[in-house]
Amino acid sequence: MSVLVVNMIPASLSGETNQDSEPNIAVNPADPTMIVGTAFTPAPSSTGNAPIYLSTDGGQTWSLRFIVPGHGQTGTRDISVAFADAGGTLYAGALNGSTSHLNVLRASSATALDPMTILVDRSGEDQPWVVAATVTADGAQHDRVYVGSNNIDQPDRQTATVDLSLDGLAASATDGFAAHRLEQRTPEGGQDGPQIRIGVHSDGTVYAAHECWTSLTDADITFDVVVTRDDSWGSGQATFAALLDSTDQLPGQRVATNRFARLELFGQQRLGCDLAIAVDPTDSSTVWLAWCDRVGGSGGTDWTLHVVRSTDRGQSWSDDVKSVTNAKNPALAVNSDRVAGLLYQQLTDDGRWTTTLELSSDAWGSDPTTLVLHSAPSGTPAATNQPYLGDYVRMIAVGSDFYGVFSGSNAPNKANFPNDVSYQRNANWATHTLLNTDNLTPVRVSIDPFFFHWSPDASTS
Repeated sequence: MSVLVVNMIPASLSGETNQDSEPNIAVNPADPTMIVGTAFTPAPSSTGNAPIYLSTDGGQTWSLRFIVPGHGQTGTRDISVAFADAGGTLYAGALNGSTSHLNVLRASSATALDPMTILVDRSGEDQPWVVAATVTADGAQHDRVYVGSNNIDQPDRQTATVDLSLDGLAASATDGFAAHRLEQRTPEGGQDGPQIRIGVHSDGTVYAAHECWTSLTDADITFDVVVTRDDSWGSGQATFAALLDSTDQLPGQRVATNRFARLELFGQQRLGCDLAIAVDPTDSSTVWLAWCDRVGGSGGTDWTLHVVRSTDRGQSWSDDVKSVTNAKNPALAVNSDRVAGLLYQQLTDDGRWTTTLELSSDAWGSDPTTLVLHSAPSGTPAATNQPYLGDYVRMIAVGSDFYGVFSGSNAPNKANFPNDVSYQRNANWATHTLLNTDNLTPVRVSIDPFFFHWSPDASTS
């Protein structure tokens, strides 16, 4: 077993000092050497488009490709990416850097030079999250594409939404995607939480998770964690209505109720909403869920990560199989060997942001494989805006392998990387100093995106 950790900033951008937070990743299942990443990264030149990070060698080296429509000088706002299972088509959900509109985007290939095609353009949205799959029907391939978002413009406060297309390859800007409301209750807090997360199985089972805000007073929120399900790719008349709550019989099982959050800073990073879901690729009845809340309620100081599991298609859920105090940004994935992966960022007692990967084959019944990918002081560098590290990270499984991204301090200190790291940008590791493109001029520490790849094989190269 081995893990590869790579700083994603190209050598040509060694002088950059942006707060490149809130990363995302897509790996081409048909060719895992083709990987796309995103972050809050502006274009270094006066292009009208924002960049993606592109690797064609399995994540060992990275370059920028300017194909995301929007203000390149500022980069995108929230953005996520996904490949379909076959064909190499790349999809993205982004908040346009110029208009802040939700854009659902498509490119025929991650290596394409033309700007991505805009398939959806809508205002009043937050945190789009895209997932894609490919099915073969009538002798042709069809990409199922799902984009979760928080549609703030909904007049009835039921803001948790999924835009979906049953044929993303053929989707047009006029009729390619349809918006489906997940929320069937009234969020008395004025809206649902910003994070809508989706898990798709090859048999057509689609899970979606969101948080229903039941109250909002100043910076204090109470919420329910809700999971919905569709059993036919979202193709029926009543989408995401297959899973009924055990108590009120409305669509959406309430996994946890009356949980508490406070919108405040925590190690320079804002708190508010953390959510992840993943379905077992070998068994669509088994689904994993993670969220964070303040166990101590209004009088507490913690921010606790919870991981639970359902083996009956989301109807009933275990108690916590894993919990982590003072942790956020959970990401979940399950590989083809049924190993569950959990990625999270924890503010440790000694004031460090520590990014950890845990892998368990028995639902944390025994000690998991635990890999600390990165650990650095939470006070350095100083935050320039929010989010500091990001409101999410991402991890996906392709076959037996796990791939992921996180953001953190780029201070070139090997002690911060217990499982080693590779940098493209210039650095003096002896003096712990970043260097500009001339390999001489010091550059201040900032936040960078990092890629990792875990493989059960002896080498990830």
